[in-house]
Amino acid sequence: MSGHSKWHNIQGRKNAQDAKRGKIFQKISRELFMAARTGGSDPNNNPSLRLVMDKARAANMPKDNIKRALDKAEGGDTTQYDEVQYEGYGPAGIGVLVEALTDNKNRTSSDVRVAVTRHGGTMASAGAVSYMFDRKGYFVIEREGLDVDEDQMLEAVMEAGADDLQSSDDQFEIFTDPKDFSTVRDSLEEQGFHFSTAELTMVPQNTVALPADKVETFQNMIDALEDNDDVQNVYTSAEWPDEPDED
Repeated sequence: MSGHSKWHNIQGRKNAQDAKRGKIFQKISRELFMAARTGGSDPNNNPSLRLVMDKARAANMPKDNIKRALDKAEGGDTTQYDEVQYEGYGPAGIGVLVEALTDNKNRTSSDVRVAVTRHGGTMASAGAVSYMFDRKGYFVIEREGLDVDEDQMLEAVMEAGADDLQSSDDQFEIFTDPKDFSTVRDSLEEQGFHFSTAELTMVPQNTVALPADKVETFQNMIDALEDNDDVQNVYTSAEWPDEPDED
């Protein structure tokens, strides 16, 4: 139930790119708006909203930003966003999943296609790539300042009912079945743990080695996709080449 996985590297790149562009709050605001408009603005009675609010807090989203998104939903804004998923391939058959919230499917579809094909990728039909990924609840607990070793963390995770614990030098990563997300979150919070990430994500069943000579091109593809305002998440099955250790 322990050991370092490639997911830390995959997810770390995604989060770093989002933060660098300052777009993460804008994307979460759209999710908050949709969740609140669909199920109401009380997270105690709206599990979908509670999930997005967890994500917002883990991303250190200011409370004012959260309030504005909820006020927009309560204020009768009639903007309609559709959830769409696009599938494609990068170099070496690497799977790429793109999740979007858009008010114009034609625009978003065109933009995603351009971002993928311009960087050497190809689009795929529905279901061609998604079957290679599993929906998982995903939590990250930073180890800095945390007086808990791997055995103690494993005990806490097992008590919470999670499926898997992956450990690295700087983080504990916890995976769980989506239906157990709230239970695991509440249990770990009651045990005094705080999350730097708390979300539902897509985890590749198997990773594919990204050729070293394709790293820059593939990264540019991911950057182009994540830079799109309509794109909420980009998942890949890439196993990135190891980066040199920093002294």
